[in-house]
Amino acid sequence: MEKTTRRNLLKIAAASGVSAALGAATKTEARAQQSSAPGDTEEHGHHDMVGTHQPGPVAVSARRQTLTRMVATFPGTTVSFGFFPADSTVDRMQVAAPGNRNGHAMIPIQVTIRAGGMVNFIVQGNHQIVVYDDGIQPRDVNPDLLLPAPLNNLIDDPRGRIYRGLSPTAIPANFFGPGLPAAAIAAPPQDRIEAVSFPKPGTFLVICAVRSHFVGGMYGFVTAVP
Repeated sequence: MEKTTRRNLLKIAAASGVSAALGAATKTEARAQQSSAPGDTEEHGHHDMVGTHQPGPVAVSARRQTLTRMVATFPGTTVSFGFFPADSTVDRMQVAAPGNRNGHAMIPIQVTIRAGGMVNFIVQGNHQIVVYDDGIQPRDVNPDLLLPAPLNNLIDDPRGRIYRGLSPTAIPANFFGPGLPAAAIAAPPQDRIEAVSFPKPGTFLVICAVRSHFVGGMYGFVTAVP
């Protein structure tokens, strides 16, 4: 009699454990389904059996949604705009600005922030930050539109330009016209931070306006989401 009772108790305990596991799985699935509501879909391409590309709505997984929201809620971020490698050829105590060892890149090349947030550009080297409006692509910027000498290494394409940062070289007085600037502007430190805010949503092209740097691929994008 005692053995039978103990066996029954073990069966009941095992059944209870299975029921609890099923209940937890059901709750997890329900939460995932709620997070994949009709408004939480993205348009992605998909390939059919013959390899043609057709657009179609694809539900975003719960994990993907969480990551997207985490990125989208960043009020701001930091971007490296130029860099120096850590190797024996670079001794900035002896040569403060070894231009031939400077890396011409924006890292990361694409960041996402909230509209109204800002990007802190850590500038290292002889670079100028220029931002173009939503939708402008690198191919839209004319690298042959340059400032007059002595700044004729800087791109001056004003179409869609919404921000132009500090010149990496000194600007003479009256360079842009009478009183612009009223006095000469000294070259800024090559190592500096420029904080740029992005008040409206969009995807904005950021380039280095030093012509050879831009042509060599020094640009990236800032996406500001609502």
